[in-house]
Amino acid sequence: MHDDPAELHAGDRVALVAVPQILKTAEPLPMLRPPNLLTVGDRGTLLGRKPGNTWAVRFDRGAYLIGQQYLRPLPPDTLENSPGA
Repeated sequence: MHDDPAELHAGDRVALVAVPQILKTAEPLPMLRPPNLLTVGDRGTLLGRKPGNTWAVRFDRGAYLIGQQYLRPLPPDTLENSPGA
């Protein structure tokens, strides 16, 4: 992936390290959703960077706007073994 964990790019695979108190969908007209739709360890793909150090991330259960502090980049060797890859 990248040497600097803070350096993320669209298309990178990430894991959720903590669940935000509320989820906001990554849609043209965003909706607030309950946090129980995601769990720690869920893996997703970065769709693009948004203002405020936030990323649009596609998970198995939808696409959400997630703060970078909730995300951990996955090493390249986990790509083949991850669900939804």
